[in-house]
Amino acid sequence: MTVSRSICLGFMAVISFGALLLMLPISTSNGQWNDPIVALFTATSAVCVTGHVVVDTATYFSRLGQLAILLLIQVGGLGYMTVTTFLLLLLGRRFGLKDKVAIQQSLDRRSLQGSTQILQSIVATTMLFELTGAFLLLLVFVPDLGWQKGLWFALFHSISAWNNAGFGLFSDNLVGYQGSWLVNGVITGLIIFGGIGYEVILELYLRGRARLQCQRSGISRSLNFQVAVSTTLFLLLGGTLAIWAIEIRNPQTLGALSFPQQVLAAWFQSVTSRTAGFNTIDISKMTTAGLFVTIALMLVGGSPGGTAGGIKTTTARLLASCTYAILRGKESVILYRRQVPNSLLLKAIAVTFGSLLTVVFATMAIALADPKLDFIRILFEVVSAFATVGLSTGITAGLTPFSKLVLIATMYIGRVGILLLIAALLGDPRTTTVKYPEESLLVG
Repeated sequence: MTVSRSICLGFMAVISFGALLLMLPISTSNGQWNDPIVALFTATSAVCVTGHVVVDTATYFSRLGQLAILLLIQVGGLGYMTVTTFLLLLLGRRFGLKDKVAIQQSLDRRSLQGSTQILQSIVATTMLFELTGAFLLLLVFVPDLGWQKGLWFALFHSISAWNNAGFGLFSDNLVGYQGSWLVNGVITGLIIFGGIGYEVILELYLRGRARLQCQRSGISRSLNFQVAVSTTLFLLLGGTLAIWAIEIRNPQTLGALSFPQQVLAAWFQSVTSRTAGFNTIDISKMTTAGLFVTIALMLVGGSPGGTAGGIKTTTARLLASCTYAILRGKESVILYRRQVPNSLLLKAIAVTFGSLLTVVFATMAIALADPKLDFIRILFEVVSAFATVGLSTGITAGLTPFSKLVLIATMYIGRVGILLLIAALLGDPRTTTVKYPEESLLVG
């Protein structure tokens, strides 16, 4: 039982338990046994922090069912190994080497050092952001819904946003709060910080503390910090501009709004496309070009070590830097005066190739099972599932059971990671000292 197999089987176990829990009559609003496909789809979407739904979460599930979904989101966002290891630490168990390796692989960390401290900081950071977000959302939801319902809605949406899950308790998601600057600001803030990665947040905190204490040396910015932050800002601003420019003439999305509301809605859509799944405009009414831009944003996703999915910002940046290096006639990739190891470049290529292969096969399978659907909508659905986004053009509930199972598998692969899944199936790679002679071939 390797670490990769433990992680993959652990996610399966949590999904299975969640599906059984959501099948119970106490989890549905009508008090009847739930459809197994609906329960499995919802549990997978919650654990994989996707947000894809085949039923209306607000009306279909009871309060206990919604609580079960929220707990599954929390476990899925933190990660199976993070939750189980933290619980074992609370029980007094020693933190062994296998636990450190598991944390390293599940969080995509570079070293084993400081695993206990990073685990504690992850849980503390999660609680801090989720409680802060819930408190701010109370200012809007309590006047609209009352104390009891407003408190529940604020907590649910805060946890869902921080974990980039996209589950909502409003039937129209957040379209009703399209013009609320507070709701849009809180939700997008939670999405960005939840998806940018814990190590980036920790480094940002340490740098801020050093400045407040007037430390001259300070803390040098790591390459991961610079690449993740700069790429995230570029995608957020570029996505906002692209969506605004494309949808501004569409009266069913941005065209009927005032200019400030157009910018706010475009910004929200750019942020939420980075694996969050909330929406303040009707996704099904977007133009084909708008859907394609959203697909590109979803495929890139968030940053390593966070709650977001996709191929990750660092992977996309490495591929772009490889292209730039080739065009400039260089034999190595340089980022911020640092040379990137070839092993990372190979990993980035493998992640991208495996991700695209998964999207191609899933799209082809659903196209065969549901031939009447438009290709762009099928592709949108598959990329949204693989990148654990949860945005949909409205075709999810009408898919055949086979297509729903394909999306379930796609969400699972996107959450555990394509390389981790392959390692679980084939076993951990073995190093070799054998070297072969080099030979060139034609490329491109």
